[in-house]
Amino acid sequence: MAAVQLGQYPAPGHVVAHLSDPHLLAQGVLQYGVIDTEAGLRLALTRLSRLDFPPQALVFTGDLADKAEPAAYARLREIVEPAAAAIGAEVVWVMGNHDERAAYARGLFDLDDDTPQDRVHDVAGLRIVSLDTSVPGYHHGDLTDDQLGWLADVLATPAPHGTLLALHHPPIPIPMMPAADVIELLGQHRLAEVLAGTDVRGILGGHLHYSTYSTFAGIPVSVASATCYTSDPAPVDRFVSGVDGHQAVTMVHVYADRVVHTIVPLAPAPEVSGFPAEVRAQVEALTPEQRRDLLSRKDSPLYTGEVDVPGTA
Repeated sequence: MAAVQLGQYPAPGHVVAHLSDPHLLAQGVLQYGVIDTEAGLRLALTRLSRLDFPPQALVFTGDLADKAEPAAYARLREIVEPAAAAIGAEVVWVMGNHDERAAYARGLFDLDDDTPQDRVHDVAGLRIVSLDTSVPGYHHGDLTDDQLGWLADVLATPAPHGTLLALHHPPIPIPMMPAADVIELLGQHRLAEVLAGTDVRGILGGHLHYSTYSTFAGIPVSVASATCYTSDPAPVDRFVSGVDGHQAVTMVHVYADRVVHTIVPLAPAPEVSGFPAEVRAQVEALTPEQRRDLLSRKDSPLYTGEVDVPGTA
């Protein structure tokens, strides 16, 4: 049974989970001798499996395998594919600078292919384009003329519910981490020319290991944090600082006229207030006027303590 609409907006037409930079290593190997990249990925997938409205797609914006090891790609599929199937989500892989095209294609698609790994996914009428911004042998990003031509051809026909463009190197300024300017996406104006006037409604990126937002060619850009280690955007006396904390995924809710992004931290935190899940059904059973009277009025019995809700913190 569909949930009762509690506010002005109906449910979103599409739900997408944006994950980035798992940097998976061969089983048992710790990143920098400290980070269990597999544990971070599993924690993210567990969080997603518990959502009331699960995602229809899991979009991974690059750096899937830290050293592009075949064993790491195999492990990635072993972990992600069953989790995605359990929640009914399609998996969208995106190349990152730590990935290698031949190993990526062989490990994730069972193909012998060392060309740019660009693909198109149709998720119930929402088009998701996976664009390969990697440059073999380097950490910065770029796009070839052929790739831009391919993208222009794809976008020439609008999708029923528009397009999300997923790439690793986000086409935005990076004021909180100047070191990343050196490994940014080159030739961004060329990409902007291709995107102008198309149905691209949002751009999903990774690479930075922290969440940030901007616009590009008038299109909202959302960069997801990493599930392995993250970058501290405000370090003390450090040019770059990778930390074991603040890992997160971003939920993307696509409505008819807008896209909403929500950061979901992976680490659990102690609850200091709240209501048990069964309260939702009780709230939905009320009329809109009754809900506003109970939940919005400052002197409501709910807030004065006259109503005891079992299970509240």
